[in-house]
Amino acid sequence: MPTRRASLLILPLIGSLAALGGHALAQSCPGKGLSYPPTKSVVQQDTYHGVSVADPYRWLEDANSPDTQAWVEAQNRLTQGYLQAIPGREAIKQRLTKLWNYERFSVPFKEGGRYFYSRNDGLQNQSVLYTMKTLADTPRLLLDPNTLSSDGTVALAGTAVSPNGKFLAYSTAASGSDWNEIKVRDVDSGKDTSDHIKWVKFSSTSWLRDGSGFFYSRYDEPKEATKLADVNYFQKLYFHKLGTPQSSDTLVYERPDHKDWGFSGEVSHDGRYLVISASQGTERKNRLFYKDLSAKDGKVVGLLEDFDAAYNFIDNDGPVFWFSTDRNAPKSRIITIDTRKPAPANWKEIVPEAAQTLMSANIVNNQLVIDYLSDAHSQVKIFDLKGKPVREVDLPGIGSASGFYGKRADQETFYSYTSFTTPTTIYRYDLSTGKSSVYRQPKVDFDPAAYETRQEFFTSRDGTKVPMFIVAKKGVKLDGSNPTYLYGYGGFNVSLTPAFSVANLAWVEMGGVYVMANLRGGGEYGEAWHRAGTKLQKQNVFDDFIGAAEWLVAHKVTSPAKLAIGGGSNGGLLVGAAMTQRPELFAAAIPQVGVLDMLRFHKFTIGWAWTSDYGSSDNADEFKALLKYSPLHNLKTGTCYPATMITTADHDDRVVPAHSFKFAATAQADQGGAAPILIRIDSKAGHGAGKPTAKQIEEVADRWGFLSKELQMNAAPTAGGM
Repeated sequence: MPTRRASLLILPLIGSLAALGGHALAQSCPGKGLSYPPTKSVVQQDTYHGVSVADPYRWLEDANSPDTQAWVEAQNRLTQGYLQAIPGREAIKQRLTKLWNYERFSVPFKEGGRYFYSRNDGLQNQSVLYTMKTLADTPRLLLDPNTLSSDGTVALAGTAVSPNGKFLAYSTAASGSDWNEIKVRDVDSGKDTSDHIKWVKFSSTSWLRDGSGFFYSRYDEPKEATKLADVNYFQKLYFHKLGTPQSSDTLVYERPDHKDWGFSGEVSHDGRYLVISASQGTERKNRLFYKDLSAKDGKVVGLLEDFDAAYNFIDNDGPVFWFSTDRNAPKSRIITIDTRKPAPANWKEIVPEAAQTLMSANIVNNQLVIDYLSDAHSQVKIFDLKGKPVREVDLPGIGSASGFYGKRADQETFYSYTSFTTPTTIYRYDLSTGKSSVYRQPKVDFDPAAYETRQEFFTSRDGTKVPMFIVAKKGVKLDGSNPTYLYGYGGFNVSLTPAFSVANLAWVEMGGVYVMANLRGGGEYGEAWHRAGTKLQKQNVFDDFIGAAEWLVAHKVTSPAKLAIGGGSNGGLLVGAAMTQRPELFAAAIPQVGVLDMLRFHKFTIGWAWTSDYGSSDNADEFKALLKYSPLHNLKTGTCYPATMITTADHDDRVVPAHSFKFAATAQADQGGAAPILIRIDSKAGHGAGKPTAKQIEEVADRWGFLSKELQMNAAPTAGGM
């Protein structure tokens, strides 16, 4: 699909605690646990606003030290030995491999008279990019990332086709790192040009209309030894002219007075303007600048510099720019701004804020195609350019739709639709007739009729109504005996919506129940919902997650002895906070690539950018809030923690593995019961993006194998759910 700006990151009544037996839910804490590799402890005290905080495993922050590498090897030996000995783990892997072996497609897009899309034949480590002139043509292979490495660990991170369709700028990432390299391929010959761009991270790629070059964002060259840990500041926007060395690239915009500003450059469809979005960390708000590319030596002009809201550029009619924005509209609206008279008093509202949350908008066939969220599932509406409703796109059910790319003159567009039990299907949509037709529909080895999805709403601690989806085999008994995996995220305005996953399908085939909670901190209900789970209100997210667990127990979907929790990145923080705040409520926990040291997260790579959601230990009030829930700092000696498998990777330069290392070392030392505390450290892998299929299957097999043992369930999946 066309390149988008990369993320800086990275998913009724509860009853009172008394009604649930309060802390009588606590599991017994019997016996002696595993014998863990020795982990040395050092004297390290840090003082924050007069409060002294110990950090005895600080040495594990140095991933390159011999001591840390020896510790990693010892931990992996323990973990792999434990996982390989689990009965049924191999059967789970075999079933996952069979399920994963199905054809998958991306949403096609059209550029320069050609169609482009990616396809995976099933078990390919990376999806392959194809092109064709018409939909009736036999697709031609354009780029196969599987040939870029012997083990599939070099992934395609982004693509941008020149408007004339002659050149493909493509970004690659090695071993899961956020660092990208950009190369250029001649579409006709399939051969790369001499162009080679390095030290790119969190960047879009946008071509001039004549295909002579493109804009991109990069950082200064880092130190090789510490490039996976050093903090990332001072991003700059450059222009690269095709056929020239990177050293000749033109610096378009930088702000040395604001080290924390990041830049994304987008050329308008008419080719006249470069629209520059200036972000500040992961803060949803942004600033907007533009440059008239038709003017000789045109200057960068400030358009929206108050940093008061989010402004997403959609398109333009000459000097009139179209935006979606949450300014004075927490669920967003569509406006136009005339750059000749940009004062807010002159703005025109085209589509007002709705009851649903506006997620994205495109202008195709001279119509606005707007993707909304209604109670965490997609609703797509079409308007004319004056804001008059035309129709709603008829989707197959309660699920997630995405795509709808195109240009003003296009009469067709493509979109994907998926749900928990519907593999991602690609549709062609005729904007003149409003008709959808299936373009690509995968076949997966399961019977969707054997499963059901329902959405429930529970009441969180402060009275807020929160939704969650529950997926299970039809006819599951509500007797509290069902092994249940509760998943959440709750942060950075990220919305969790229904999506098909063979990993989750295998879990449900095993007799498990899969639950996805739409917590505050996400974007499901707009910016107010997001803000309610940030900084001094971050505890709301954990309360929501715990509230979901309590609802599941109260309604006999499961019980504490059968309940596992999981989540990644910010979701790893969620799991770490929940298991330290309510260890008796869960039998197992899997924090994946989690942000677990809330006092030092901002000192590594892009971690400083997350202070918009978390706050910072540099601020006295925010430090108090962070210390109160930081998973690393709330582990307590002698506590009976649930069985835990922490996962991370050696090339994770988004959430550096030191978070997981220090949390694992502390949890192993503090565990008061027999439940295992394991850490699984992947090699040649990162935060998750671009992970080869083979590695994904191994990781999921370990996850479900671990839970099958700890929740005492039958590990053999039942194909088709029958």
